[in-house]
Amino acid sequence: MTDDFDVVIIGAGASGLMCAIEAAKRGRKVTVVDHANRPGKKILMSGGGRCNFTNYSVDADNYLSHNPHFCKSALKRYSQWDFLALVQRHHIPYHERLHGQLFCDDSAKDILNALLAECRQYGVTIQTQFVISEVKQIPEGGFGLTTASGFVQCQSLVVASGGLSIPKMGASPLGYQLAEQFAVKVWPTRAGLVPLTLQPTDKETFSALTGIAVPCEVTVGQQSFKENLLFTHRGLSGPVVLQISSYWQPGDALEINCLPDLVLVDILKQQRAQGSKVKLKTFLTEHLPKRLLQALLPDNLLEKPLADCADIQLQQVAEQIQTWRIKPNGTEGYRTAEVTLGGVDCNALSSKTMECLTVPGLFFIGEVVDVTGWLGGYNFQWAWSSGWCAGQYV
Repeated sequence: MTDDFDVVIIGAGASGLMCAIEAAKRGRKVTVVDHANRPGKKILMSGGGRCNFTNYSVDADNYLSHNPHFCKSALKRYSQWDFLALVQRHHIPYHERLHGQLFCDDSAKDILNALLAECRQYGVTIQTQFVISEVKQIPEGGFGLTTASGFVQCQSLVVASGGLSIPKMGASPLGYQLAEQFAVKVWPTRAGLVPLTLQPTDKETFSALTGIAVPCEVTVGQQSFKENLLFTHRGLSGPVVLQISSYWQPGDALEINCLPDLVLVDILKQQRAQGSKVKLKTFLTEHLPKRLLQALLPDNLLEKPLADCADIQLQQVAEQIQTWRIKPNGTEGYRTAEVTLGGVDCNALSSKTMECLTVPGLFFIGEVVDVTGWLGGYNFQWAWSSGWCAGQYV
């Protein structure tokens, strides 16, 4: 049995569903296929089940790519305001959190249900548990997919299969394999927005702090983020670590400022000038957890009265708290990563249509492309924007 479609979209995630809706609006006969047992699984689990679906402030600077300009066109043509209009049209209650992040009030299901309602409205079919054994170009134009249930033909094939993050949700390398099959360059992939693990000796020192969260500024190279750092039994996590992990490379040290809004050495000197007999530990625990201080500073220094501390000692304390350097051992990998860095080379695609420049009718959208956003709704916005763009042309 052969099924004929104008458009087949591989992947029933955020970008795939958006592309399907837009293509079907244009009267195209569209099917979305996915090997999972239901569409939108990653949407449902995102944002702790509340789906951080976009951000009030979206800019190309919020993305990592070997071609940092590639995402500009799509983000401009289908912006956060456009997606917000869809959210409002479906009467989905939402709220803003820190840094312009937008979340559903109730459940991520609201976003998925809105996308599925649009698919139904425009006649998109969705086929789950769909296993593809072969994809090939067919002589008369378009593509043929060999599957367990028969042969499927289409004029346009859209790869929206996502990255390698969270394999238990069904992540698959299919998109990269298809790119390589059609001689499209794929940049090496690695886990992004992921907790970092520590070297054995540091793990021994800091695992006692598991569960403690501290507002910090963390820097790697020229990139810094300021938000909560969370100590875990394996290493470091929390929003600030997830953010910096996308910029961290093996061998890099993190520089951590545990009191980013203070000039600590000046405050310590002011306290000393006032003749304060309070112990250094007592003063510092007004600002930081005692267990963290004990991990960072020697006991004999912490027990010393401020009035008896020399300049060099106060400088040492300030440096250890505000320019603490630690070299992670690695990341927790794709198992807990929120995104995949790298992927299909942007230079192989049209930034206007997402179509492959060397293979007419083949499109790549969403996370499979070498465009990776920061934590905070940016990856969903890239999915909506890239999916929308492809949907205008497939």
